[in-house]
This record gives sequence, C-alpha cells and structure tokens, in this order.
Amino acid sequence: MSQGLPPVASDAVFTASASITIDAPRDLVWQVLMDWGSYQQWNPFVRNQCLVDATRKPLAASQQPRVGAHLLMRPVHIPPSFTPPKIFPAGSALEVITTFDTDNYRCAWKNVEFPSWLLDTERWQALVDVVEDGRKKTRYETVGVFNGWFAYVVKLVVGSGVQEGFRAMAEGLKIRSEELQRQRCVITPCAD
Repeated sequence: MSQGLPPVASDAVFTASASITIDAPRDLVWQVLMDWGSYQQWNPFVRNQCLVDATRKPLAASQQPRVGAHLLMRPVHIPPSFTPPKIFPAGSALEVITTFDTDNYRCAWKNVEFPSWLLDTERWQALVDVVEDGRKKTRYETVGVFNGWFAYVVKLVVGSGVQEGFRAMAEGLKIRSEELQRQRCVITPCAD
C-alpha cells in the first residue's frame, strides 16, 4: 500500500503508476523532481514543463509551482525517448496544479484541456522516506488516473506507452538523484 499517494479511484478506466527506491535523501530527490528545466537531461518521458497562463503562454515571472497554476508539459514522448519520437509525434498536456505540498513532498495536477466527462486525468507524485538494508532512502511513487469517455481511446492507443513513460521517468529520477548524491558525497563525505 502506498504511503504518499491518495488511493486510486477503483472505477478508473485505467491507471499508470511507478514506484522506485532511490539511494538519496528526500530533499535532494525533490529538488531534482522540481527542477523542470533539467528534465531534458534525465527524463525521457516529459522532456520539459513550465508554468504558463491559460492560453499556454509561458509566465515570464516566477516558475515557482503553486496550487492553481497552469502547467504545460511539452514535449511528452510516448514511448519515452531522449530523441524525437518515431511512432507518434511528441505530445503536450496542459494541467492545473491541484496539490503542492513541500512539507510532505507531494504534488498533483489535473488535465484541463477537455471537459471531465470526455477525459479526466489526475497525476500524483510523492516522495516517502524508507529504510532499506539498514539505510535511509527515498521511495518515489507516482500514479495517473484516467477517466471519461476518451480515456478508453487513450488506453487503447497509448496506454502502455504512458505506463512505460511513468516507469522511465522513475528510473531517470533515480539515476539523476543518485548521481547528484554521489557528487555531494565526494565534496562532503556522506554517512552510510
């Protein structure tokens, strides 16, 4: 059972999820996850994301995430790849941040491009402290819930690609965070 995410709606058309243990402190993993400008370096699924207005125009001011802010993810690669997609063109998604909880290392957003009866999506991401092999580590958890009539089409056409994207993003987050933690430990020795 997940410790950091709300329960998944049991009547969802489909869900995508990933969970991975990362050998780095939660604050470091959160910094990597929230550094959207660096996504192109480690995230093969969502290559970039930024705060925009409702018309998709990037905000010139603060890119500090907050509840109610519009979030544009573009490009989104399905299947995940560091190179331009070959099967489907790179996609995008316009979301609204519904949860941004720095104290509990959780964030969530909902898609606002479609009426909810047509496509209603919500994605949660959370970081949870865990102890593994006697050492404190971080577990990254993410779940996306898809509902509405069009969710059946999304599931059929790209559902497995979305699932693969969630998994690839989790693996990329792990690699990037652990790499940064190793660099930190070279500068200032870390306790095991």
